[in-house]
Amino acid sequence: MEYFFELFLGGLTRGSIYALIALGYTMVYGIVQLINFAHGEIYMIGAFTALIVISVLTMMGWNQIAILLIAAGVAVIYSSAYGYTMEKIAYKPLRQAPRLSALISAIGMSLFLQNYVLLAQTSDFLPFPGLIPDFEFMEPYAHIIGSPELVIIITTTIVMISLTFLIKFTKIGKAMRATAQDRDMAMLVGVDVNRVISMTFIIGSATAAIGGVLIASHIGQINFYIGFIAGIKAFVAAVLGGIGSIPGAVLGSLILGWTESFFTGYISSDYEDVFAFIFLVVILIFRPAGILGRSTAEKV
Repeated sequence: MEYFFELFLGGLTRGSIYALIALGYTMVYGIVQLINFAHGEIYMIGAFTALIVISVLTMMGWNQIAILLIAAGVAVIYSSAYGYTMEKIAYKPLRQAPRLSALISAIGMSLFLQNYVLLAQTSDFLPFPGLIPDFEFMEPYAHIIGSPELVIIITTTIVMISLTFLIKFTKIGKAMRATAQDRDMAMLVGVDVNRVISMTFIIGSATAAIGGVLIASHIGQINFYIGFIAGIKAFVAAVLGGIGSIPGAVLGSLILGWTESFFTGYISSDYEDVFAFIFLVVILIFRPAGILGRSTAEKV
């Protein structure tokens, strides 16, 4: 039973990271009907930004907790700026173009950011310091769940609650919901759609950066390619839960995390990615819109 709980909490940790990235996918799709395939690279850039800040502050002798908080803050700001700029350069000019054009632009931006970081940094894996301290009250349970996993789960929960509050009770949140429902009507009633779309990219990039910092600190290494794998997994989670649905993105991420964890623990770790995609295919055969997604008829 203890092994089961260990796998359960491990899957919860994985799912929490996937959720932080999947939120960006599902928010952007819900508002502009675009799959932002460069979103995983924002996650990667957040991790690299944090590593640079950590290296500088460590040489200056700063406190470990302060280093982690400042590095995460800088990563969020820097990644949000990337998300905002990416939307203005790669996607805004193509809003009235066919969807395929925006999709190709997203893939091109993903490749550009990968190679940009490759040339600016290195193709090798770089060590990332584990800055999350070991909590004393966690010592009796360290064999089941460690302090880094607990911090990841708590942080993700706080982000989810904050985002839910933002969407439901703030002015920008109401504008986001109006734009997602009918962009043209939202413009007619005075909603600044361009601002709403920019804020969506900024918020999605910020959550991805938080995930990048947390998972890099937990795993202990990064390279320029980590965004591609994490991005694909998060995209799978968003589709599984229902692309465009924020609760669906969270649910799909948790299901994917638990699926991978239990399959790895009880069957084999060699095919965990294969099993995850097979699971996705099976779900979509019986529920094409995803678990919480709603099928919509496209106007012609």
